[in-house]
Amino acid sequence: MPSQYTVGVDEVTVDDPFWSPWIERNREVTIEYQYEQLEESGTLENFRRAIEGKSGGFQGMWFQDSDAYKWLEAASYELAKADDPDLRERVDEVIDLVARAQEDSGYLNTYFQLVEPDNRWTNLNIMHELYCAGHLIEAAVAHHEATGETALLDVAVAFADHIDDTFGDEVDGVPGHEGIELALVRLYRVTDEERYLDLAQYFVDLRGHDDRLQWELEHSAAIGGASWDDGALIPAEGGGSLLLDDEGEYVGAYAQAQAPVREQEAVEGHSVRAMYLYAGVADLLAERDDAELRAALDRLWANMTEKRMYVTGGIGSAHRHEGFTEDYDLPNESAYAETCAAVGSVFWTQRLFELDPDPAYADLVERTLYNGFLAGVGMDGEEFFYVNPLASDGDHHRSGWFTCACCPPNAARLFASLGQYCYSTAGGELYVTQYVGSHLSTAVDGTAVELDQESALPWDGEVTLDIEADGTVPVSLRIPEWAADATVTVDGEEVDHDGSGFVRLERDWGGERVELTLEQTAEFVAAHPAVEADAGRLAVERGPLVYCAEAVDNERPLHHYAVDETGEVEASHDAGRLDGVTVLDVDATVPDPDGWDGELYRPVDETERENTDLELVPYYAWDNRDPGAMAVWYRRA
Repeated sequence: MPSQYTVGVDEVTVDDPFWSPWIERNREVTIEYQYEQLEESGTLENFRRAIEGKSGGFQGMWFQDSDAYKWLEAASYELAKADDPDLRERVDEVIDLVARAQEDSGYLNTYFQLVEPDNRWTNLNIMHELYCAGHLIEAAVAHHEATGETALLDVAVAFADHIDDTFGDEVDGVPGHEGIELALVRLYRVTDEERYLDLAQYFVDLRGHDDRLQWELEHSAAIGGASWDDGALIPAEGGGSLLLDDEGEYVGAYAQAQAPVREQEAVEGHSVRAMYLYAGVADLLAERDDAELRAALDRLWANMTEKRMYVTGGIGSAHRHEGFTEDYDLPNESAYAETCAAVGSVFWTQRLFELDPDPAYADLVERTLYNGFLAGVGMDGEEFFYVNPLASDGDHHRSGWFTCACCPPNAARLFASLGQYCYSTAGGELYVTQYVGSHLSTAVDGTAVELDQESALPWDGEVTLDIEADGTVPVSLRIPEWAADATVTVDGEEVDHDGSGFVRLERDWGGERVELTLEQTAEFVAAHPAVEADAGRLAVERGPLVYCAEAVDNERPLHHYAVDETGEVEASHDAGRLDGVTVLDVDATVPDPDGWDGELYRPVDETERENTDLELVPYYAWDNRDPGAMAVWYRRA
């Protein structure tokens, strides 16, 4: 069965005033920098030692192989867009290491090959063997699609065959960290081997039925120096702790194994694991109908977006287990909101759109891309947030690399494949889902289409599209949820739209120009009353961007400011600040400092407040200048 994903990175070329500098930094700085980190962290050395048949000497986290695989995936996406001899040489070098480290059986995991060769597939919950295999397969598919070569794909196929031969026969179990599920569907789509789809189905169906996860926890020694602490298993080098119930029994929620997927009611546990699992389920649904699985995804997405998601699109509020807690528990300064979780949310939500082209899905992809994800990457391309709080006292900063370095290469592969999220051909229509300047060359139900897009987002709402096609093609344009008003014209003639979230245009396209004007106004937003952290507070959005206040832009401590929601908001573009941003000045008040000398407390009626402005910049841009406090939510005046 052909994939529903028919718009690939090789068919979309991004040329956008906002996104192109990020993508160019990713290509020219980040990918090279991350290759150097693979060397410095010992990731590539682990493969060399495995090739030489050595034992011991493993460096890094036990899932360190996955960093190399994600880097390969990102680099392959870049090779799909333009052949870079230096990058190709790097890619070929890493692929050669990976291929030569693989055993004759197809097995490949340098931690077990070097450290615990007799314990393979014995601790699926903790040891990430299937997680690493998933990232290998994803990298192999990306490289094959980019180059047409099979060197890495052959490695992935041999490993997938080994896994298929092992599970359901010698071993029954599911991974603690998901990722293999979506990878197997991607492998099926390039090989047409049904057994890979069956194996993905096996892992999805067994989850929540598998007693191995509990057994492994009870019988695990200190894995890599891991230890029990306050009722949870803490990996020695960081990472998440495992969720137990009040009696200390493992309930599976940390790894989304608290119930079969079809019965799950709420997003639980480690947020990245959840996103990868649900993205895999969505991929499976694109190939095989399953009403119960589909209903489960609908419930889970609704729970996440309505009760467990930050205004930035970030997810996962708890540091302890890097994940979800309970409905409306969304603290700001202690928010976790891992960058990888934002990436995973984009993966899952885009796949949901492919199943059902609902504009709400595309709206969330946009919110997450511009806010929850983009904040995780510094403007130099060499520093990253693992954790993305919505308030800071000034001591939270990006780092160049991490002991658990999952986020930097995850960011790299999303930047490198951004074109995949701008358009969709689901259901035999062309959807323009993200307004990012780009050129699209694709086919819709066999009809060739060429589309050129120019976009002024996120600073201005002007978008133009020039469309040509060999026949009649329906084109649906998303009207973002934030657009206060929207005007659509075709060659200057205005087109009515019904407020459904899409404008559908169907005609023989012969170079017509479509113009959208999406009105951007700053909007004050409040959180659900059950969100204790935001009670009596508001946030500010403009277009797709969430804004924040930084101490560097404001004279008074941020906690002094109370925003007047009835006041004016002035928007002005500052080309010299933060690579060029639209700055917002909102009416606010601050305490009058007079009369406080020698007093700690005073009657309220003896205090005054002064009118002032609070200056805001986009949330994604914070912590790129002098250190200082930051806040997304402000007291209401």
